Amino acid sequence: MSASRRAGRRLASFAAATALLAGSARAQRMDPVNPTCPASPNWSTNREMRFTPQEVNGRRVLLAEGAIDDNLIPRLEAALRDETIQEIWLRSPGGNARIGNQAGTLIRRSGLPTRIPAGWACFSACNSLFMGGIARFIDPGGLFIVHMFTYTGDREVIREARAGGEDSTVGLIGEIEQQSALLASEDNDFLIRMGISRLLLSQVMYQQRAVGGGSTRRCLTQAEARRYNVVNS
Repeated sequence: MSASRRAGRRLASFAAATALLAGSARAQRMDPVNPTCPASPNWSTNREMRFTPQEVNGRRVLLAEGAIDDNLIPRLEAALRDETIQEIWLRSPGGNARIGNQAGTLIRRSGLPTRIPAGWACFSACNSLFMGGIARFIDPGGLFIVHMFTYTGDREVIREARAGGEDSTVGLIGEIEQQSALLASEDNDFLIRMGISRLLLSQVMYQQRAVGGGSTRRCLTQAEARRYNVVNS
C-alpha cells in the first residue's frame, strides 16, 4: 500500500472516531448535580499532559491531553518549537491553576489557534490554555467547563488544622483567603490580556459552589462562549 493511501486511511479513521465522539457527547447522560454537563466528560485520564503532533485533514495539529501538572511548561515549550504545528487541540481535567496561566501565555506568544474538538472536554486550568489561542474554536459537542476555584479541597489539611485548635484553624482560613484573593487577581488579569470578558468570572464561574452541596461545574453553551468572547472566530 502506498504512503498516501496509508495516510488517507489514518485520516479517515481519525475523522470517523471524531464523529463517533460527537455522537457519544450528544447521547451522554447528564450529571444531575451539574445539570449543564455530562456525567462523564471526556477530559483524559493522563496524569501529566501529553503533547502529540498529528496530521488531521491536511493540518498539523498538536494534541494536548491530560492533567496540567507542575512540570508542564518545559514540555509545552519543546512542543511549540515545532514550527509545522498549525493548531492546538485540548482535552484535560485541569490541574495547577498558575501553571495553566503560564501555559496560556506561552500559547498566546506562539500565535497558534486553539480548539476543543467534538466530544472533548476542557475543564478548570485547561481553560487558560484554551484562552491562550490567538483564535479559539469550540466544535459542536466540545465542552468548555468552568468552576469556582478553591483551596479547600484538601480535607486532610482541614482536619489537621481543626485538631490544632482555634489558632491553627484561623491561620488556615487566613491563608486560604489570601491565596484565593491572589489567584482571583491573577485570573482577572489573565482574562483581560487574553481578550475574554471579565463577566465570565462574575456571571458564571463565581456563581458555582466551590465545594459540595450543588453544582460545582458549568458547561458553557455555544451562545455563552461567544457572548464572553471565549470563542472569537
